[in-house]
Amino acid sequence: MILVDTSIWIEFFRKNSRLRPASAFDIDETVTCLPIVQEVLQGFRDEEAFRRAREAMLALPIVESLMSLEVFEHAADLYRLARRQGLTVRSSIDCLIAACAIRNDLTVLHCDRDYPALARISTLRERRA
Repeated sequence: MILVDTSIWIEFFRKNSRLRPASAFDIDETVTCLPIVQEVLQGFRDEEAFRRAREAMLALPIVESLMSLEVFEHAADLYRLARRQGLTVRSSIDCLIAACAIRNDLTVLHCDRDYPALARISTLRERRA
């Protein structure tokens, strides 16, 4: 299973995108989590595009849909561990997404510099698109 990061979805939903889901990953092996849904949907200005994207995102299986305190604590631990190792993680949401991936044994597909850093200090599996 693969957790497709916000950075990939934003590229897919862009009008002139060169990326296509079928060429980047198997949609039947794809899951999402609520922080990714939030990040993707908050970027839409056009209401019709928002509705289409929302429908597409919510059609995917959602991991950690009832996120517990432990997930947020795990994300905070990842952020703090990276800082102790001298790595700067730009987005605390990326830590939350990474925690969801680690807890559910998923690989994060991304176009983001935070995930390779998080993989260096944790068991996160990541793949750049």
